[in-house]
Amino acid sequence: MKQPTWAGVADNEYMSHPPVATPKPTVAAALMLTGGGARAAYQVGVLQTLSELRQLCGAQQQGNPFPIIAGTSAGAINAAALACGCDDFDAVVRRVAEVWHNFHVQQVYQVAPLRLPRAGSGWLRWLALGWQMARWRRLNPRSLLDNGPLADLLTLMVPLARLPGLIRDGHLQALAVSASSYSSGEHVTFFEGDRRLMPWTRSQRCGVRDKITHQHLLASSAIPFVFPATALQMDGQTSYFGDGSMRQSAPIAPAIHLGAQRICVIGAGRLHGPRAATLQPGPANYPSPAQIAGHALANIFLDALSVDVERIRRINQTLSLVPPDLRNASNLRPVELLLITPSQRLDSIAADHLKELPPAVRAALGGAGVWPRDTDSQGAADSKGAALASYVLFESGYTRALMALGRADAWSKRAEICRFFGWVDPQATAGDAQYPLQPVIERRRDPLRLR
Repeated sequence: MKQPTWAGVADNEYMSHPPVATPKPTVAAALMLTGGGARAAYQVGVLQTLSELRQLCGAQQQGNPFPIIAGTSAGAINAAALACGCDDFDAVVRRVAEVWHNFHVQQVYQVAPLRLPRAGSGWLRWLALGWQMARWRRLNPRSLLDNGPLADLLTLMVPLARLPGLIRDGHLQALAVSASSYSSGEHVTFFEGDRRLMPWTRSQRCGVRDKITHQHLLASSAIPFVFPATALQMDGQTSYFGDGSMRQSAPIAPAIHLGAQRICVIGAGRLHGPRAATLQPGPANYPSPAQIAGHALANIFLDALSVDVERIRRINQTLSLVPPDLRNASNLRPVELLLITPSQRLDSIAADHLKELPPAVRAALGGAGVWPRDTDSQGAADSKGAALASYVLFESGYTRALMALGRADAWSKRAEICRFFGWVDPQATAGDAQYPLQPVIERRRDPLRLR
């Protein structure tokens, strides 16, 4: 590869708290990138379209469109890379896109040249074998895969040393990275940003000011069992953290805590897929290990966002029914969302690219019930089985397909994007040019007060 040098838990996210020193309100948007392993390539395609559309509208001189950037899991890695180059948004999008365009699994985890069995118990044998091999090497077995290559890639591609200067010079207000503590059971959002930003505490989750390091990114992206937990210092003690999508009950909340009034959320899975598309013809078969694993990972990576979006839309609708004088006397405020998620099932796309995986990984997934499309006995892909592969398929054919989908989905929301950012699209038709806005609810002056 070329190396270019929110419904649900607590509506009190909107409630007021004791006054604190806060940054000046910003009319710019926050960016929230969710988790999903290799599915995060979709986010990069969306970002490519945002960059191109921004230039087309002549808005490239407006600086970084996302002074607040938050991410989880693989989305945290994309978020950190963007933050580190936010003084030239278009250029950093090109660099990140080049990495994803030329991806291979060897850049994320080590692939041992083992011929694993394809029997029904192959998945369990794979798990057992990973631990046994570590014992043979006199190592303490901690995970199925070794993500050492990812650590090396982060060192090359995410220059976190630039963050303090970018924050000081006003290019960035905050970068937030979320991880889940195996030690305390809390979901923790680590943030680095404007010194006036304050930590927060909620039920089973909190925000902690810290200097973001590559270890935070490894912790945020450590898929349970697959990648090793990462040790981080918190409250003067060493705690072990795993993937930030675990126990993430309010994925959009960190951006709100950091002062965002308007948030662009890029997901990595369909929020509301057609029910008929999820059903298989004929009698139901017992789910394969891959189907179970894919279902579990969907719960970790995808479900919380749907709940969070429903919550914010419900509260916004409720606030729109409250008379202005009463609304102004309350401690609630609306949050504007721009939501972009895949229009197609990413597991189905993954089924078309399974052959690109190294033989050892392909054999292991086959033992779990994941098969390439042309080997299916009924002539159709096992999309449920392929869901598991969709998270670990870091191969360029798949990542390029997701980037292309992200680009297309973002272009289909062209008018909505321009309206969100206030860009003037020179190619808009007469009927679209005005981009009629939704009814706007007057906002509170302090963007951090209502967290």
